[in-house]
Order: sequence, then structure tokens, then C-alpha cells
Amino acid sequence: MKPIRFGTDGWRAVIAKDFTFDNLSRITEATASWLLSRHSQPKVMIGYDCRFLSDKFAEAVAQQLAQRGVKVYLSPSFATTPMVSFATMQHQCHLGIVLTASHNPPEYAGYKLKAAYGGPAPVSTLKEIEMLIPEQPVEFPDRWESLLESRQLEIYDMEALYHNYIKARFDLRALGELPIKVGFDAMYGAGQRIFPKLLPKVERFRCEYNPSFGGVNPEPIPKNLGEFARFMKHKGLDVGFVLDGDADRIGMLGRGGNYIDAHHIILLVLHYLVRYRGEKGRVILSLSCATRISAYAKHHGLPVEITPVGFKYIAERMQAHTDTLLGAEESGGVAIPSHLPERDGTFIALLILQMLAETGKSVEALIEEIYEVVGAFAVDRLDWHLPEDRKQKALHMLAEAPPDTFAGKRVYEIDRTDGFKLLLADGEAVMLRASGTEPIMRIYAEAPTAERAEALLTAGQEWVMSL
Repeated sequence: MKPIRFGTDGWRAVIAKDFTFDNLSRITEATASWLLSRHSQPKVMIGYDCRFLSDKFAEAVAQQLAQRGVKVYLSPSFATTPMVSFATMQHQCHLGIVLTASHNPPEYAGYKLKAAYGGPAPVSTLKEIEMLIPEQPVEFPDRWESLLESRQLEIYDMEALYHNYIKARFDLRALGELPIKVGFDAMYGAGQRIFPKLLPKVERFRCEYNPSFGGVNPEPIPKNLGEFARFMKHKGLDVGFVLDGDADRIGMLGRGGNYIDAHHIILLVLHYLVRYRGEKGRVILSLSCATRISAYAKHHGLPVEITPVGFKYIAERMQAHTDTLLGAEESGGVAIPSHLPERDGTFIALLILQMLAETGKSVEALIEEIYEVVGAFAVDRLDWHLPEDRKQKALHMLAEAPPDTFAGKRVYEIDRTDGFKLLLADGEAVMLRASGTEPIMRIYAEAPTAERAEALLTAGQEWVMSL
């Protein structure tokens, strides 16, 4: 059988092709072996998203672990990834498991592992579990009822736990009475219940159960948000929040349905914490984040650390540095360690609303305050389905013979933390990297204007095709 490997964020594969019950039993068996070799009475929290068969996959994992002697808590319905992470930490479980493929197309399913501290499992843990994956599936008899009766397997409502925590953390009544109109797009994902529960007056969009996601990948990027932008214009909304398929990542639209990218979201949160709340601490960013975020942090005297792409690397560094103020990645994952060492789109949306309430300013006005520090800028990204041989040739050339100039600008530094980030003159940057979750090459661009950022993407494509 095919090897099973953890990618940037868990194991993901196409349902019925590689993500089968047989392969799921293999990775579950490895997880059980790892737990039992380290803990005399291991405990696991299991949740799942809104995808096809996610509930059945979760039940299969729960049964197998319970029969192997692991105490299992299983969500009664779909739950967000942050809910599973929070419940894992609160109940001192040794691992959390989420059956989710996050933002991937609907034909994918996935298997994520969370550490006891409520964040992504360390790379070392994932490698150890990978080494234990058997070549063949393991079969167990159906003992669902007896496992429930013995309480080796318990149904646990982690959404209720999370709901009560958020109610204690935020003044939801005040946020609900803000003199602005707020929209929310769940993208048919696992956040479709919790956000409207917390803010009942929010204008809801794509908040129904639909495992096909309406034919649109549940990723909060511009090409997937056209309908929500039109909805915002029609309703006259001031700000709109979007969550991805498992609700750990956030997207955002401003007045008139204008897209606000993740880099600006990160800066808004950082601006609020530093300028309006007077907080200090380390800022940990993935390499694909805009250089302006680092510049803003350094302007305020905050230490900055750059990691490879993948939130598991950020979470590891958070554990190493107790002074961390914020961890974030370009794809919309933002974590506040005082809450959880985990991305949480719902929490970040509420934090931004709290900023609007406390400052009395619009999102657009707050972004202008940020520009006073780092200057106006734009970012862009291309997800390019590229033949493997050409992709590898491009990566080889970047490693062995990188260009001295790019798109008419001098390359003054190349950051090789993950892929290749070419830092150019005049505050511009281009990054090329092979995706860890999909068969694509990603090209990222940062420039003073949207037009120049788009030109950098084109230059990136032309450079690859010229090889």
C-alpha cells in the first residue's frame, strides 16, 4: 500500500482513492501505538468537519483507538479545529485528532493531529507516528455500544465548551450593538453554527450544511469570495468575516465588499495589540508573510522570528518562547498565545470587532494608521499547477544559480527558510515554493501597488517557463 505522510498541515488525500477506511486504519493504528508507548492511560479528543463521510471517518478512528485501550472523546457533530484544540488542552488529552482537509477541494479528506497544549503536533511527533504506520490495515469488530457503555468512548460537546469560554472572554452584547453592519460567510464549513450563535445579528452567508461547498473550495481568497462581496454590497455591510472549511483561518472584506488580505489582517491585530492595548512580545511569522509585518513589529521594538510555511512550525516556536505576542501565516492563520497556540478564525474576528468597538474607528481608518508606519502595499499569490519536472527544475535553478536581478530590480538577499524568497530593491519581494498539501507551485509577490505585485507574479511565471 502507498506510504502515508504528514504534509504541511496533516495527511490529506482524495476520498475513495487514497483516503480510504483501510488507509485510515493504518494511520490510526500508528497513532494508537505511539500513544500507548508513552502513556499508561492515554486520552484523545476527536472532532471532524463538514465533508462527505467525515462523521463516519471520525467514528472509525474513535472505535479503533478505544478498542486499543485509548480513552476517546468524540464530538457529536461537526466542530471547528480550534474547538478540538481547545478541548484537547482543557481536558489534558495527550492528542487531539481532527478529520478535516481544511480548505482543500470537497473530494479531499484529512487527518490532523493536535498536541496536548492545544496547537499543532510537533514535527518530531509526526515523524515518529509516520514510522509506526503499518503496511496493511487493521480490522476490529464493531463494538460501538459496548465502548459507550464502558465509557471507553464518550460523546463530548466541545462546541458548548468553546461557546462558554468565548462568552466569558468577550463582551458579546457590546460587539452585537456596534453601529456597523457585519456579515459572516462560513463557506459551508464547520464555523457555520458558532459564529451566528455568538453574534445573532450578523448577516449570514453560506451557513448551511453542504459537503460540496457549493462548488467553491472553502478557502477565503478573492476568487472564492465574489458572491459574498456582492452579498455585502446588496446588504450595505461595513465589514465581513470569512472562515475556511475547518474555521481555523480567517478572511475579511471591508466596506463595499473590498477584499482585505491576510497580511493586512495580521497587521490589524498586531496594531491593536501594540498601539491600543500596549502589549509587547515576540512576533513569529511564516516566511510567506509580507515583509511589512516584520517591519511594523521591528518599528515597535518587538523581536521577530521567521519560520518555514506550516503552522506547526510557528506553534513549536511559540512553545519555545513564552514571551510570544502573536504567531501568523500568510494563508490567514493568526494565533494569540494568551488564547491558544492555534489558529482560530472566530477568535480573531471577534478581536477585530473588539478593536472597532474600543477605537471607534473603521477598518479602513485603522489600515491608514498602519500605512503611516510601513507605507501602503499590496500582495498577490498564484497557485500554479505545473508539471513536476518543470517545478523541480525551477527549484534546482533557484538553489544553484539564482538570478541577480528580477523584474528589473536587484536581488539583494534570498531567504531559503522554505522555498526561495527573493528580496528586491524598493520594498518588493517574490517567493517561489512548492505546496506541501497540493500538487502546485506557489508564487507570492509583495510591492507598493497591486499592479506591480501582479507584474511580479507574471515575471515569476515567465522566469520559470524560460528555463
